[in-house]
Amino acid sequence: MKKQELLNYFDDELLDKLFGFCYARTNDSYEAQELCSDIIFALVKAAASDGEVASVYPFIWRVARNVYADYSNKRKRHANLFYEGDAEEILPFIAAEENDDNSAELLAGVYRRIAFLTKAYREVMILYYIDGMSTAEIAVQLNTSEGAVRQRLFAARQKIKSEVEDMTETYNKPAALSNIDLVIWGSGNPGWGDPRTVYNRILSSHVVWLCRRKPMSASEIAAELNVPTIYVENELDILTRGENGTYGLLRRLDNGKYAINFVLFDKDTVEKAHALCTEHMPKIGSIISDFIEQHKEEYLAFPYLNKKVDLNLILWSQVFWMAQAFEKNVQRVLEEKYFADVEKADRPFSVFGWEYNGKHYGSGCDGISASNVCGYTKIEVVNIYISRIRHHFHCGHNVANDPQLQLAIRAIEGLAVSTLTDTEKEHAAKAIECGYLYREGDMLYTKILVYAAEDASNRSAITRQLCNGYFEEEAQRTAEKLAELIRKNVPDHLQGEWMFANDIANIPIIDALVEVLIEKGILTPLENGIGAEGCFMSVMK
Repeated sequence: MKKQELLNYFDDELLDKLFGFCYARTNDSYEAQELCSDIIFALVKAAASDGEVASVYPFIWRVARNVYADYSNKRKRHANLFYEGDAEEILPFIAAEENDDNSAELLAGVYRRIAFLTKAYREVMILYYIDGMSTAEIAVQLNTSEGAVRQRLFAARQKIKSEVEDMTETYNKPAALSNIDLVIWGSGNPGWGDPRTVYNRILSSHVVWLCRRKPMSASEIAAELNVPTIYVENELDILTRGENGTYGLLRRLDNGKYAINFVLFDKDTVEKAHALCTEHMPKIGSIISDFIEQHKEEYLAFPYLNKKVDLNLILWSQVFWMAQAFEKNVQRVLEEKYFADVEKADRPFSVFGWEYNGKHYGSGCDGISASNVCGYTKIEVVNIYISRIRHHFHCGHNVANDPQLQLAIRAIEGLAVSTLTDTEKEHAAKAIECGYLYREGDMLYTKILVYAAEDASNRSAITRQLCNGYFEEEAQRTAEKLAELIRKNVPDHLQGEWMFANDIANIPIIDALVEVLIEKGILTPLENGIGAEGCFMSVMK
């Protein structure tokens, strides 16, 4: 039999016998593991050489005895003695490709498998066998004990040996990186650090999704995805750090495993959460319709700076807070009745998400500010966007690079068309088309709602009354069922982020409310999805 065929005899039974041989000749299991791993690698080295073996098992035990003799002579079993490993012992002995037998494939499997070791194991394997460092030198470099280094070496060797036999099947299996579509939203100030900025690979989705189900180690994730652990470890490091090193999509637990660090619902859970809130929409819509009718004159009496204002624009700018009023009522009940003893997460910015369920919810509310623009010392502009309304801008938009918005600012008190250059007229036409301006004769006026900065805090005061005592019955029923859903589907370490689960549940509310108000004739739908509706601005002279 050729020596290369020795690799085929490495099974659990042989390993047990070799370990028993070593255990009987050493002081403890640690030394037995050390000796056993040296014997196994001596056999691997022999399998990489030319020649034949007359009888397999006598040869194996002869090698074992020789290694033990060397162990006894050169390592006197005290803490400061170590084996001076030869960097050329194992890894360079890959059989030539032209060999007829399968030893090259088997040995290549050993080396490929190193990529699947966790970082701690892979480091000592490379330092020991590639860089030729002793266990004592490795211990110094890694700031650990020599015993820990030896233990890692043995564990790494065992892992490689046990998995090489399945290598053909493993490497013929494609990496399980099919598309996972997760929708992740943020709440708060993203300037503090938005962990979504590093979430830009397919591997990111898979790692996050696996850790959502249960905490997993790098090696477990690598095995599940059939991706070398070195890539998984890099991804875990990125996802744990996030953008600012403080807040990531994953967190590392004390046991070294990784768990999800934000509320993430699967399709079934998000559908249930949405249904809990939207089932009350007919009643909620009626309550809000009655509220609008009762407070119509108050809405119209607000001191907007526009030349003319109609109720439709005012109500479109308020629908975000109308819908949010129900969410706030549910949140109040959740906090008082179901999560009073749970400490809420407190950070400038947080994310939450769900597995894409085939429904697009484009709702949001973004604001921008600028100083010393078009004769005003400070301006702030906000736009909401939902399925019915396309956004004009998102956070971070630069007013200095937006000539249409600048014209809307200049036209608050009226802007003569005759004073505009040809280029400005072209921008004015686009501003009219997108709803920023309207024309009366030779004058342009701002169509989006404008009010003085000193009145900003009162602009939504009427609508915010809905947060107090309205929808009480609906809020109580929703909170009861939602609390049960949260406790069942949100990990224990994320229970303090229950309010983001409430955010997810209420996402469809604004779209549903708008449709009810349109049906009741309270809101006039947009023709092309973008206009002055849902856009408003405060200015300071």
